[in-house]
Amino acid sequence: MKGWLPLTLGLLAVVLGALWTVQGLGYVGGSVLTDQRIWAVLGPLLVLAGFGALWLGMRARR
Repeated sequence: MKGWLPLTLGLLAVVLGALWTVQGLGYVGGSVLTDQRIWAVLGPLLVLAGFGALWLGMRARR
């Protein structure tokens, strides 16, 4: 069960970052994040951090 926490947090970060990105670009409405460019910038950064956490989690499982 080694490495499950980075894998879980990485997956959550990727999904949340993707959601922030599409909301920031205005594709998903109904939120205070909609059409706010800061979220279109922070979203991909969170996705990259999530991929980093996924990579670390996969390395820990070996």
